[in-house]
Amino acid sequence: MNIMDFNVKKLAADAGTFLSRAVQFTEEKLGQAEKTELDAHLENLLSKAECTKIWTEKIMKQTEVLLQPNPNARIEEFVYEKLDRKAPSRINNPELLGQYMIDAGTEFGPGTAYGNALIKCGETQKRIGTADRELIQTSALNFLTPLRNFIEGDYKTIAKERKLLQNKRLDLDAAKTRLKKAKAAETRSSQLNSARLEGDNIMVNFSYMLNFLHVKWLKSEQELRITQSEFDRQAEITRLLLEGISSTHAHHLRCLNDFVEAQMTYYAQCYQYMLDLQKQLGSFPSSYLSNNNQTSGTPMPPSLANAVGSSAVASTSSLVITSPSSLSDLKESSGSRKARVLYDYDAANSTELSLLADEVITVFSVVGMDSDWLMGERGNQKGKVPITYLELLN
Repeated sequence: MNIMDFNVKKLAADAGTFLSRAVQFTEEKLGQAEKTELDAHLENLLSKAECTKIWTEKIMKQTEVLLQPNPNARIEEFVYEKLDRKAPSRINNPELLGQYMIDAGTEFGPGTAYGNALIKCGETQKRIGTADRELIQTSALNFLTPLRNFIEGDYKTIAKERKLLQNKRLDLDAAKTRLKKAKAAETRSSQLNSARLEGDNIMVNFSYMLNFLHVKWLKSEQELRITQSEFDRQAEITRLLLEGISSTHAHHLRCLNDFVEAQMTYYAQCYQYMLDLQKQLGSFPSSYLSNNNQTSGTPMPPSLANAVGSSAVASTSSLVITSPSSLSDLKESSGSRKARVLYDYDAANSTELSLLADEVITVFSVVGMDSDWLMGERGNQKGKVPITYLELLN
């Protein structure tokens, strides 16, 4: 057989199938043809798969926005990903801020209070930037990649088989329509053939027509059995794929746990970094905070105090109540005073005393001790405590 003839015949057959499906689909939309409905279980699976695809796309896109707020950077990363190339390393915002702070502190002088504080803050910001980079990498690998694999892999396969099922259904309904029409035509021909007609030629013609319609009816019935078998087979394939959505949900749940754990690690690191920074800044001489004391003299409104939390209120109130003069008086005197601890402090060594926020301890000065520290006493425990963590009580 000529290959060209084969291609033409195949093309003609495909065109005929496409036309038949188009006619069937149009008649269904116009209400002029019956439609084979899928069973309820299969419809529920299809709905579940579509719902999973929609929400997975939304969650994936919003997670990308959360991890990378810069839309230009997201587009650049997308292009590099499609080109199968590694995106160039980019400094993130905390790292950039940290570098600016370090450069400024170096220029102002590391020996100055402000310069030293800027350098410490800058180093902390750079550590936060590194933690942020680790969060993005971990989340992209353990959370975004599985979601993207589902959208671009599993769901595309499901959509392909679903479309094929739709075509098989149209073929089945078109075969049903042709069989129905063939049966109706044969019934009408039988009625005419059984009527009293004059002339042998007329009887021969009707008999020939009846045989022709009967053969056409048999062919339509055979075609219906074939299309029904193909439809049932495709429905089973589609059902098996769709039942895998439950496994997909279980896998995405594990990925979600990984994402939450990555976020928890990130926020815990940031909290620890800022806590360490707060301790470092709290060890500065209290005279450096005098400007803050003057600007923070107005008491905080109760509604704002409740909003920012008790620890923040304590930190703010320390700038109002504890003045340099009262601390200096205590340093110069030989007596002891009661003091309330403003926030937690972990002792750096055995000579210091660990503190808990809101507890009351006894403090007193020791000759030769650094000006930023007092001696604290709680029961049988004694140790140095930073002045900036205390609020002297009357």
